[in-house]
Order: sequence, then C-alpha cells, then structure tokens
Amino acid sequence: MDDNSRTGQCLCGAVKFCISGEFENFFLCHCSRCRKGSGSAHSANLFSSKAKITWVAGEENIKTFQLSGSQHVKSFCMDCGSALPVCQTDDGFPVVPAGSLDSKINIRPNAHICFASRANWDNDLASVERINGLPG
Repeated sequence: MDDNSRTGQCLCGAVKFCISGEFENFFLCHCSRCRKGSGSAHSANLFSSKAKITWVAGEENIKTFQLSGSQHVKSFCMDCGSALPVCQTDDGFPVVPAGSLDSKINIRPNAHICFASRANWDNDLASVERINGLPG
C-alpha cells in the first residue's frame, strides 16, 4: 500500500476495500436525505475525481440504493448496514463515507453543506458535554 492508498471495511468485516488516489474534497452534508441515510446530524463524505476503488472482499454483499427522481445514492453492507463507497457518476468517481475508512484521513472537512437544512437540534453542539466512553 502506498502513501495515496487507504483501506476500509464495513462494521462486520464482510466487505473490505482499498482506495488509491487522493481525496480532493471532504464535505459534511446536512440535507434531509443525508440525515436520514446516516441517522445522524450529517453525512461525512470524501470526494475524488482521480481515486479508484478496489474491492478486496465481499463485493457481493454490497447493496446500492438510489432515491427515485434524485441523484442521491448510497451503498451499504447487506449484513450490517454500514455505509460503503459508491461511484455516483458515470466516470466512476468514488464518494467515500469517511467513517468507513480504517486508514488516517489527511484532509480536513472543506465545508458544512446544505447547512440551512440542518436539524433543529444541530446548533452549538460544541457546547454539549463530552464524555470519554459511555455515560454512567
């Protein structure tokens, strides 16, 4: 694995992949579709026009969902439901969920996007108590 390669997998380990090439953008998207798809305040996705995905294991466990009438696409493991990379364009450029990577990410998020669409509870989260581990 070279300096431009990153590895990742789903939570259960059934699907494993390698991404070769640099990421150009890292966006935190707050749109309602990304909130529903992630079950959280936002999705955290890496984008590249040069990177390539190599599926190391479990490609047959990948399910891809495209929301009808939109460009919203999401891939996930059929066993554990973990978000996985998806190629959203005909050119095969990957969109990679940041949390699916096991390797360090050497790019910081560029921006919060669709920020006006954020959830009503997604304000001033930096002031919320921080606990290392589980509460209690």
